[in-house]
Amino acid sequence: MKLPSLNIANFKASFPLIQGGMSIRVSTSALAVPVANCGGIGVIGGSGLPPEELYEDIKKAKAETSGIVAVNIMYAMKDFYKLVMSSIDAGIDMIITGAGFSRDIFKIGREHNTPIVMIVSSAALAKLSEKLGAAAVIVEAKEAGGHLGTDKPLREIFPAIRDVVKNIPLIAAGGITNGYEMAEMMDKYGADGVQIASRFVLSEECDIADEFKQAYLNAKKEDIVLTSSPVGMPGRAINNPFVQALNAGEDVSTKKCPQVCLKKCDHHYCINERLMMAKSGNVRDGLIFSGENSYKMDKILSVAEIFRQFKQQAEAVYKEGKGFSPAI
Repeated sequence: MKLPSLNIANFKASFPLIQGGMSIRVSTSALAVPVANCGGIGVIGGSGLPPEELYEDIKKAKAETSGIVAVNIMYAMKDFYKLVMSSIDAGIDMIITGAGFSRDIFKIGREHNTPIVMIVSSAALAKLSEKLGAAAVIVEAKEAGGHLGTDKPLREIFPAIRDVVKNIPLIAAGGITNGYEMAEMMDKYGADGVQIASRFVLSEECDIADEFKQAYLNAKKEDIVLTSSPVGMPGRAINNPFVQALNAGEDVSTKKCPQVCLKKCDHHYCINERLMMAKSGNVRDGLIFSGENSYKMDKILSVAEIFRQFKQQAEAVYKEGKGFSPAI
């Protein structure tokens, strides 16, 4: 059965898939544009970028596609509001945010007619997000890569959140690697769509070093571990020498913070610096965020082929979801 579209505010994605916004400079316009062109929601990772750079990349994306382009900005960023306003000024379609909770963002969204999508891991925050005016909610569980707001699996936390979010779309995120799992979340659990990040790291269009992609391809299940982050949340990453040293309690700190990018930072290392090392190909010293199930992926594919496979797999088993039914 054909999957339904994903309708967020006045935007309609013909295929109900959001590409996760990965920072720093992992999800750029180079990835977001082909995702949008395939009918999904392409997402630029805005955290850790200078506002001017983010503005230009959003303008570039909007000039290259008529599809939906969003930006993901962590609330934990020191220049969160500057990044938000730069995104709005550049004409972004919607803003996705998490890693903290901002009430003010909903007022900004209303003032500028920009839909706000919240990433949450609990029913309480999901319910509050809907009450404050979120256009959609993304439920992100422990299987996700990067920063985690829960230690519970997606299939455990999703039903309780589905019970309290009634009037806006609810999207499942964390550990989804194929269309069969996508259909399961939509059919059995009532998700209105899915967010997927790690699968798009292994895309031809993802603008990162080949060494980064090879680290994903080489990773076994036991190589994907939890570690700590200066953001104040645990993170899921590939267990390279840097993460091994960090988890062993060795001193990996930067003597002087080169970025000053977070509102609150314990400075036991510079996350901006370590993420950029990985993006540029230093997979020994960099931080390689990865979803829990990335070890299941063994090929680098084009974005178009990823969509083709997800669509073929999902529609082969999808019956009918029990999610939000929009009026549009």
